[in-house]
Amino acid sequence: MTMATFIYLLLGRRIGLRHRLIIQESLNYTSLAGIVRLARYVLFFTFVTEFSFAAILSLRWPYDLGWQKGLWFGLFHSISSFNNAGFDLFCEFKSLTGYAGDTTVTLCITTLIILGGIGFSVIVDIVRHFKESSRLQLHTKLVLSVSGFLIITGTIMIYLLEYNNALQDLSLPGKVLASYFQAVTPRTAGYNTLDMGALHSATQFLMVILMFIGASPGSTGGGIKTTTFGALAVSVWCIIRGKENAEIYQRRIGQDQIYKSLAILLLAGGLVTMVTLLLTITEKADFLPLLFETTSAFGTVGLTMNLTPHLTIFGRILIMMTMFLGRLGPLTLAFAIARAKQKTRLRYPEEKIMVG
Repeated sequence: MTMATFIYLLLGRRIGLRHRLIIQESLNYTSLAGIVRLARYVLFFTFVTEFSFAAILSLRWPYDLGWQKGLWFGLFHSISSFNNAGFDLFCEFKSLTGYAGDTTVTLCITTLIILGGIGFSVIVDIVRHFKESSRLQLHTKLVLSVSGFLIITGTIMIYLLEYNNALQDLSLPGKVLASYFQAVTPRTAGYNTLDMGALHSATQFLMVILMFIGASPGSTGGGIKTTTFGALAVSVWCIIRGKENAEIYQRRIGQDQIYKSLAILLLAGGLVTMVTLLLTITEKADFLPLLFETTSAFGTVGLTMNLTPHLTIFGRILIMMTMFLGRLGPLTLAFAIARAKQKTRLRYPEEKIMVG
């Protein structure tokens, strides 16, 4: 949709209301105002970011690969990282495992993953904040808070769990870099600097959780999204504290958004559970690798515990369907199948039930 807008602008065509609404939906933007300007920002930011980091990586990899191959690898992996695709060309190294302790490669790839995964509206809001001294939106604050929490917590836990296992052959800085990389990459990126099959079961399950949460709305990533997780976490915390509304940063999250977040969580959890259950019937593998594979497919991550090549035809079809539904979004699919929303004046009396 962004490219279609770009072509319209090049041709001097006017962007009508219908196309603006489509752009708004595709970018998951909350307002129709400034939607074409946002599309311009998306294009500009994407090209500048990808080619800037491509230049840095193209200066790093020629030392190992030669200039021609190094330049191509820099461009390819910069675009792949920013768009959270996870495709790499290092077949002999099994993804980026040959660069587990490399500062340049680690910081470039993870920065691209984070910038591509926090959402374009967040980037625009941050730029506007520093440029015009405007207040950051609640959406931006929630995305940054949850993303920071997941990355920091993930890095610490992976470091502690794998210190004497997958990280034992690395130096102390290398251990930190590898832990940080593996905390960032499950957020729908798909790269790895550590062998997934060699990790502790606790680490693998932690990565399942990170893959399930995924990136942020309006980004290049998948998962249930950081704001969905954040809204539900805030709601639960406020219930524990005896508050009637979900409140954070002196703002209130609407009840309809809480309901939507809960629906996304239940639909996504149901999809992952159902596919994992079917795979346990059709595949000869342990439960955790199957859950890992399914969650990776749902979050459009691409990580695997070396199980993908050994799936049956039915298992591969299930994984492909899960990838498609994960990218489309379970709530979008439910809305497409369900009947149109009907308003009614009838309101039934409230009655208490026992919960908890």
